[in-house]
Amino acid sequence: MFIGHYAVGLASKKFAPRASMGALIAAPILLDLLWPIFLLVGWEHVSIVPNNNPFLRLQFDSYPISHGLVAVVGWATLFASIYFGFTRYLAGAIVIWIGVVSHWVLDFIVHVADLPLIANGRVYGLGLWNHRWLTIAIELAMFVIAIWTYQRETRARDKIGLYAFLAFVAFLLAAYAGVLFGPPPPSVKKLAIFTLLTWLMIPWAWWFDAHRVSTGSGNDRIKESS
Repeated sequence: MFIGHYAVGLASKKFAPRASMGALIAAPILLDLLWPIFLLVGWEHVSIVPNNNPFLRLQFDSYPISHGLVAVVGWATLFASIYFGFTRYLAGAIVIWIGVVSHWVLDFIVHVADLPLIANGRVYGLGLWNHRWLTIAIELAMFVIAIWTYQRETRARDKIGLYAFLAFVAFLLAAYAGVLFGPPPPSVKKLAIFTLLTWLMIPWAWWFDAHRVSTGSGNDRIKESS
């Protein structure tokens, strides 16, 4: 799952309209922000294998710290707690917690059996990636719905709010096309370094969202306690 995770972040604006898109995007991609760091320090491992299916070119040998379900719940709780500590926005904190955990749920649907609950435990995955075109159709549908949702919940107040958002969408689609139709990564180290660039998507999302305003078409769907 790639743009499907970003779709979760964009659509979540509906449920936490006062949260910055930087935080809302960071939540569902958090595990993939941590993963390349753990690869580079040798705490987690992946292999690049030849395969005509681009989704099956990475063999995830071990990644319980970033993608083990127990660890994911911990990362979600930590991120949501830090966010709430700074903002006191309960709806945003809850949506962020769900966003982080959604990454494991979506990966469980698409991955072959390689997702652990804990280190050295049993691995899980429904294997939607074995059906390449179905995976692509589902991800693109999610992305289109998310864009529509975000556009419905916000409007650009200046050109940055419009064009920076459109560039963000175009970049993600181009990156997805590169994954689908480009060559496999040349090495694990280069894969990790390239994946680290994903961190740049957070300030980009914050930037265009700061130049958009709520349309008022939706309210906090998760009510804050008084």
